[in-house]
Amino acid sequence: MEADTSPTVSAAFVAGLLAGYGIAIPVGAVGTYLVVLTARSGLRIGAYAALGVATADGLYALVAVLGGGKLIPVIEPIAVPLRWISVVVLLGLAVHIGFTGVRNYRDSAKAELTEPVAIGPVKVYVSLLGITLLNPMTVVYFAALVLGSKDMAAASGAEHVVFVLAAFAASASWQLFLAGGGAVLGKALTGRRGRLATTLASSALITVLGLRLLW
Repeated sequence: MEADTSPTVSAAFVAGLLAGYGIAIPVGAVGTYLVVLTARSGLRIGAYAALGVATADGLYALVAVLGGGKLIPVIEPIAVPLRWISVVVLLGLAVHIGFTGVRNYRDSAKAELTEPVAIGPVKVYVSLLGITLLNPMTVVYFAALVLGSKDMAAASGAEHVVFVLAAFAASASWQLFLAGGGAVLGKALTGRRGRLATTLASSALITVLGLRLLW
């Protein structure tokens, strides 16, 4: 019996890993923000933010395997409002990052040193979870993968669980990798000008990525 089920579970695990990396690796606005946030606030905060992003990916993978073909018709009517909400959130985030960077540059060195601890781990986890959940294309992506795979379409509940956990693990490992890169970046750019340049570059990039959602 074990010889019959193990390959199927292994296939679900591999499929989940590939799906998780497929949606996580392209670094967009959220990934950019994650790197900059970690650079400014430290690896601990960045790790919580990374897990917030990965949790959203895992939840969407779960919704996809549970809902299957019923999801796409549900998402399509509200895709435009969700896209506009995403644009507003990203542009607001870009403006906030830009103003904060300029303000901290002008402030004293003491104020600059106290700024990175202003945001708590729970708040940053919830914030990144919410921002990532605003992307309806993630659930469409997972749903398309599930629908397009005959093995996943006929998979059992246990195999669906393995798929979701593997997708979460893949996303989490990549987001934590980005956070680690942000921590290294933070150590390299300790000067006021370096921090200002990074902040403004991030703000500009997030603005461009947010505006691209309109087309």
